[in-house]
This record gives sequence, structure tokens and C-alpha cells, in this order.
Amino acid sequence: MSDIRLSRRHWAKKPLALAVSCILASASVNALAQQADENNADQANAEERPERIEVVGSRIRSDGMDEATPIEVISADEAIEQGFTNLGELLRSSTVAAGSNQITAATSSAVTSGGAGVETLSLRGLGANRTLVLLNGRRAGPSGTRGEVAAFDMNTLPLAAIERVEILKDGASSLYGSDAVAGVVNIITKKGDESSLNFNTSQPTDAGGETVRANFTFGRGYDRGSFRVVGDYNLQKELSLGQRDFFDCAERYYFDPETGERADPIDPRTGQPHCSDLPWGQVWVYDYTGGGYNGYGLAQYDYDNVLGEYVDRNDASIPAPWPEGWFPVGFDKASDGLVDADHPFQDLETLIPRQELMTVYGQGDYMLTDDITAYAEILFNRRDTDVDGYRQFWGYRLSEGFGDPLSAGWTGPQVLSPTPITDWSGSDITVDYRRFVVGMEGYLGDWFWDVHYQDSKSDGDYSTKIIYDDAISPYDFTVGSCEGSQTPIRGVDCQDIPWFDPDFLAGDISPEMQEFLFGIETGNTEYTQRTIEAYITGDLLTLPAGVMGGAFGVSYREDEIVDTPGAATLAGNTWGSTSAGITAGESETKAVFGEIQAPLLMDVPFVSQLDLVASARYTDVDTYGSETTYKVGLNWRVTDDFRIRGSQGTSFRSPALYELYLNDQTSFIGQRSIDPCINWQQNLDEGNISQLLADNCAADGVPGNFPGGNITATVTSGGGAGVLEAETSDALTYGFVWMPEASNFSLSVDYFEIEIEGEVTLLGASTIVYQCYSSEDFANEPLCDQIDRDPDDYSITDVEGGYLNIANQMNRGVDFKAIYTTDTPIGNLYLGYEHTVQIEASRQLFADSQRLDYTGEFGNPKHVGNLNARLAYEDWDFNWTGRYIGEVSNYERFGQGEYEDTLSYRGEDVRLVMDSDAYITHAFSVARSFDNGIDFTVGVANAFDKEPPRVSAPGGSRISRRGTAAFYSQYDWLGRRVFLNLGYSF
Repeated sequence: MSDIRLSRRHWAKKPLALAVSCILASASVNALAQQADENNADQANAEERPERIEVVGSRIRSDGMDEATPIEVISADEAIEQGFTNLGELLRSSTVAAGSNQITAATSSAVTSGGAGVETLSLRGLGANRTLVLLNGRRAGPSGTRGEVAAFDMNTLPLAAIERVEILKDGASSLYGSDAVAGVVNIITKKGDESSLNFNTSQPTDAGGETVRANFTFGRGYDRGSFRVVGDYNLQKELSLGQRDFFDCAERYYFDPETGERADPIDPRTGQPHCSDLPWGQVWVYDYTGGGYNGYGLAQYDYDNVLGEYVDRNDASIPAPWPEGWFPVGFDKASDGLVDADHPFQDLETLIPRQELMTVYGQGDYMLTDDITAYAEILFNRRDTDVDGYRQFWGYRLSEGFGDPLSAGWTGPQVLSPTPITDWSGSDITVDYRRFVVGMEGYLGDWFWDVHYQDSKSDGDYSTKIIYDDAISPYDFTVGSCEGSQTPIRGVDCQDIPWFDPDFLAGDISPEMQEFLFGIETGNTEYTQRTIEAYITGDLLTLPAGVMGGAFGVSYREDEIVDTPGAATLAGNTWGSTSAGITAGESETKAVFGEIQAPLLMDVPFVSQLDLVASARYTDVDTYGSETTYKVGLNWRVTDDFRIRGSQGTSFRSPALYELYLNDQTSFIGQRSIDPCINWQQNLDEGNISQLLADNCAADGVPGNFPGGNITATVTSGGGAGVLEAETSDALTYGFVWMPEASNFSLSVDYFEIEIEGEVTLLGASTIVYQCYSSEDFANEPLCDQIDRDPDDYSITDVEGGYLNIANQMNRGVDFKAIYTTDTPIGNLYLGYEHTVQIEASRQLFADSQRLDYTGEFGNPKHVGNLNARLAYEDWDFNWTGRYIGEVSNYERFGQGEYEDTLSYRGEDVRLVMDSDAYITHAFSVARSFDNGIDFTVGVANAFDKEPPRVSAPGGSRISRRGTAAFYSQYDWLGRRVFLNLGYSF
């Protein structure tokens, strides 16, 4: 991407931008002097002082032409040309972000940091809380809901307010603070006199995911000041799973190793491969015939009166003294195809939520004197997000054979777990975000100074559909009716749940029962951030090779979070959901920093110019302690055509407030979802687990034929205050820039390496258990201390989670960027290509744990690239963008270091699909501007309707999917879509 604009319609309105762009095209790949930000400066002062700007990556104001660190500039106009509808989409297209899976409104519809609907940016895949976001060079506070809020939500600022985005692709804690570990994103808003009205829409050719956006911007400049106001409305319509065929049915996607034919179980009722989403309409049967636990089976009601044609009631290994109409399923390959696991509720589940954004942004400045200017910014944003879902729920009843009259017809010695399904699931989120900045800037002689105060607050309500726990759990394993008593928490009259009613199991629940079982609760999250910062920059002294510049400053920041869950969650009365207390915490951060830029050599053999850039920062955080970070860089211009640059620096990140103060959360997880030791001997014989895992299960005393417990495990996690330490990191970059004077060509190549020590991460229960039983030092594995097993029935009873400092994370690779411009007989042609090669993206859990490198796997492709071609012809612009996501493969991850593409399914070897060829999408657009101020852009994104790759996802493959599609932000979920932008400038 580039900030070079070739369109005549832009040139006509921004002559200085044209001049700078011409310099960029012939002089530098990543120079940042796109526009003069001092449009309102007094003319006399402008003549006395050379024009200088501050660019991300340095506090020293310079001409911006020759930066020592790699910086990418993305123009907001590129969003219009390529059919993007929000800032998050635009930034995710950059190769510095496209090489890792990102949190989008779709992926955040599940439980994730910041809550449903949030869109964050993670540079280099190191996490959104390690990427600092600035707005006009000043911090922008976090936004979101629930206890884990720490990152800026890209939804809060509309594209209509943005001129460009600068991305510093290097750690910069010594300049900007503790969270600039992976890099810095600096959003620059529009300035100047231009005003406009715009309408934008994007319409997929298949229903679902449409967007509509309307906005205005009004700006005026005067002799002593300027102002700008932006209003924006953006509606993203819902995309549900059933609206895309690659999402609507989770086929196993198995193949015959010999013939290549599909080897999935077939549903004989449809003649198609079986859909294996959430099972519904079944009763899990735990058998105790003979006095001991013999395992479990699945009984399903015959809704269509056809199951008897395909299965015998006595075929399964679990005895079936069940009522008429119930049949065993899921006990062999043929009966797997009969399991009802594709309910109509599933098609209505939200993938991309309906989201409504309303924003007002304003900024202004006024020259108090010839040397002092006051400025201010205000931002108000409201985000409404609606998420629809569906879910199972279940209870445990004793059979009639065990004495429960409510289980009539179920006469065997069995424990029964009926599993209904319901669409009472989902959430509505409203987040109000406001931010204001006031400050002054000016000159003391030739020294420029700035002091400002920033205050931001995110206030979010999240309403969630819940199932009351006190309607279910107190009556598990009981006998007889509960009617006549009251529930223990709400104190309402108890009702007998019709657990074995087939209609109830299928989701047809009476209004009276819905009122007893279901409710809605609302929680609230407030995050407040206040900062005061002051700095001064100017020339320190004159050296033989030039003038040494310096910048020095101080910073003070307060952060505070208060997350208050809904009343039912606080009372521990939400079935199947996490219970939690109030998360509350605050911190104060104080810092002093300094930077110098010193010319060391100039005009000597092999050195046209050699500059040293160095910075240091002392930071004190009251929740952690103090730390000093530094960065040193060299910028060596060998000739006028060729420049070598490099930097080495350190960063640190003190734990976020939620990582410290997240109140203990309790959740429950089924044994089948967490325990790798279930039937470990059979799984070993069939090649589904490793010998190491089997040996560790045996060493823990778990029998080889252990069928799994019939209770859920309790998972507890919380903040790590008093335990967590700060993360530390080292960043190294070096590369070259080649800009031959004889042509309008430029090339930059930069190597990057970022290593984080003591990374703070939340380990999930399944990860803790799996890592424990996969350890090569099982007897001393510290993760095993966080697991409790029942010594009698071997069930996992408790898992202690929480935030830990893991040992190490490493990300390294190479960025390439090339630009070529030329005049042709039909217009000016721009060609730009950027490419990132990821060499390593690895993580090591503990110092003695195996290092796992995920490079080249789903979510972490080794290669990503963008090719852009623009042709400007008179008042017309033509644009083509191709996006490249490299091939990926998880076969070695599944084989634990060895290539493995098969597994044994029901005694038969089947071949898996756990790879994808390179994934390429194309966007085309054409734009026209008219003399009367009207312009339009029309185009098509994902022009060839490229679908996400279809994959298998067996346990241990580390593949995330929805339906049969790989579910990663690098792939397009909407399909081909036509977009239109209409504008009027005045």
C-alpha cells in the first residue's frame, strides 16, 4: 500500500499532496510527508522556519523523508477503492496484520477480549494489547465490554474522518510506552477546508452481510485557526451461518485413502454426508448394568418414523429398555449418520453480527499568538451489536429402574442426561465511547513544544440470554417431583422440566417453561483512561555532519476498569455459563523519555550520510514497578540511491488491568471435551493419540478402557495480581531502501525479529489438561498441579486456570515493498507490491517445554502479499488489487512433528484435508470525478467469488472451522460483492 495518490481528482484538490507524492514516488518507499500539517501556520513564521512534521516512530520533528525505521502509510481512500467498509477491514489488509488471525466482529461474536462486536488489530500476531493505537499522535483509550477490555476498538472512528494511517512496524516502548511492543498504529484525521457528503454501500451477491454507510464532513480554515466536524452512520447487516453453504453443515470431510471418494458417514434420510453440528433430540444414557459403570450410549427420538428402517433397537452395546420411538444412534459409522445434529436453529446463528455505528467527531485549532496554538478534539461513538445463537442444555435424571417416576419407560439401571436444544442464546451490546483532547503547542525560539490532556471513557451494557441454573442443577440425580418447592436462588415455584418430551428436546418449549428456565441479564463495563503528556523538540547543537536534534518529555496516565456482570452471574445462577464477580482495578503510569538524532558522518567515501537515532524511557507503574527501555538505530545513506537502516530496542508491557484483577470466574466443561485419557488404549491402538500421552495416562492410574466421567469439570480462572510479572521484549530490524534516480522505482527490504519473554496469557482448561498429559516430564510437569482427578471414578473434577507468564514468544520474518510509477499514452500508471515472509511464529510454554512453531499453518501463513495497480486517465481512475494468502498445512501439527494425513474412524482409515493452496482474491473498481464536485466509485470485491478453504478438523489438528470452512480472518466469508460510493464535495 502507499500514500501516493495518482488520481487527478485528488491532485486538483490537494496540490501540496501532489508535490509531496511526486517526491515520494522518486525518493522513498515509506516517507511520511504526504501533506503539510501546518496549513494554518503564519506565513512569516513559515518563511523563517523550515517546515517539519512529526511522524510515528520519532518525537523529533523533521522533514519526514528519511526515516530509520520501517513505516507503512495507508490512505483512507484505499478503503473506497477496494470496497472496505470500516477501519478494521482496511488495516487487516496490510501484510503486517494479514499474516496472523485477527479479532473481527465475526470472530468476536464468541467470547473474546473486548466482547462481541469488537474489532482490534494485532501486529505480527503478537496480540492487540501489544499494539499501541494513537489518534493524531495521542493515545486512544480502550473500548469494549466484559472484564477483558484492553485494546482500542476500530469501530469507534469512521473512515470518513481519516486521512491516512501510519504503521510503525517495530517495537517502540522507549518512545510511546509499555504497550508498543509489536508496533504503533497512528491514525491521522482529515484537515483543511474540504467538505463533503458521502453515501456508500456494499452488497454481496448472496443475501447476508450487506452494509450501508452515510456521512458528512465539514471543515473550514481561517487566518488564525480551523475546525472540522464529521458525522457518520454505518449499518452492517447480519450474516448467519445458513446464508453460506460452506458454513451451514459441518461435514466431517473424510476421504478414502485409496479411491479419494468421500468417506463421511452418510445420512440415509438425505443421501448426503452427515452434518455434525450440535446434537439435539437425544438422551445420553450412562449404563450401570451389573452394578458398575459400563459406559454411555445415545438414544434418539424417531421424529420422522424412519429410524427403524436403518437401526435395530438392540444393536447398540448399551441395553435399550427405553420407551417406544427411541433408538440407539452414534455407536458405529452407519448410525453416526443418523444422529440429529443439524437443527434449523443452527442456520440462524450469527456469524457476522448486525451492527449499527453512529459517530460524531470534531477537531479545531486556534492561534492564540504567533507562537502558540490551542487545539481540541472530541469523539462520540455508539455501537449497537446484536448476536443470535443456539445452544444445548441438559440435566441428569435417574431412570425409572433407579426409582424416578418422572423417567417413565426408561426402566434400565441407568443415569439419563436428556439434551434439549434452544435458540434462547445470544446477546445485545451497546457501547458508548467518548474521547476528548485539549492541548497547546507552539515554539520557544526554534524549539517546538506540545502539552495535552486526553480523557476517554468506554461505557458498555451487555444483555445476555441466560438459562437459570437453579431451575436445573439442584434437581440433578434426584427422584420425583419438585413441584411445591421453590428454587434456591430466585425463590420461584419449581416446575418439573419435561426432559423426555420429544418436542421439548427439539426446542419446542412452552411459554410457561420458558419463563421458568430462561431470562435476560445485563452487565456493564466501564473503562476510563486519562493521560497528560508534554514534550519539547528542537536542535541541540551543530556537528560536523549536521545538526543534532533532540526531544524530551514526561507522561502521566491513569487507567481504571469496573466490570459488573448481571445479577444472575453475580449470584452464580447461570447454567452452563461462567459465573464471575465484579472486576475492578486501576493503575497509574508515570514516565520520562528522551530521544536524539545525531548526524555522525556526511559526504565521505561510501557514506553520503550516517545518522544515529537513540531513545530511552523510564516508566513506573504502580501495579508492577519500574522499567527502563531503550532503542538505538542507524540510518546509513550509502549513496543518493541506496540506504541501509537498522534498529535494536527493548520493550516491556506491564500486565493489563483485567490480567491483574479479573475476578474469579467459574465455568463447567464436559469430560468428553477436556479429558484426553478417555478410552486411551483404544485410541492408541487406532493411532489417534501418541504413545507418550497414553503412557502418561497410565502413569496417572487411569484404566485403558476408562469410558469418561458423567459429571462436568469445574474450571476456575482469575487475575494474577501479586503473581504476574511484566513482559519484556527485544526487537531487531534491519534492511535497505533502493531508490534509483534513473527510474520511478523504489524497493525496500526489512528483516524483523521480536522476542517476548514472560508473555502473559490465559491458559484454557483443555490446553492445561492436554499439555499436562503430553509432557515429556510428566512427573514434574507444573501444569499437572492445576488438575484434580477423583480417585474413585477417575473423572477430572477441577481445573485451575488463570493468567500466567509463559516463557517465550518469537516472531521474525522479512517485509518487502516495491513501487513503480510511469506515464503511459493513456495515463499515469502506479504499480505497488508488498509481501511479508514469516520465518518463525513460535511459542514456548515454559522454559523446559518444547518450542512450537506455527509458521505455515492455518492462521499463520508463511507468505502474504498485496498487489495494487492504478491507472489515472483524465478524470477517471481504474484500480485493481490482488490479495495473496500463502499455502498452509497442519499435517505435521496433527502428527505431533511427523506428517500425518489419516486417522482411524470406526476402524477404517480415512484421509483428512488439513491444508490449503494459496488463496487469492481480486477487487476491481472505477472512479470518476466531475467539475461540479460530484464523484463516484463503483467496483466489485472478491470478484471471482473465492470461498474459504474446506477442511477436516480432527482433535489435535489445531484447525478452527465453522461448517466445513477454515475460520480465519485471512479468508473472505461474504463472497462476491458489489460496492458503490457517491460523493459530493463543496
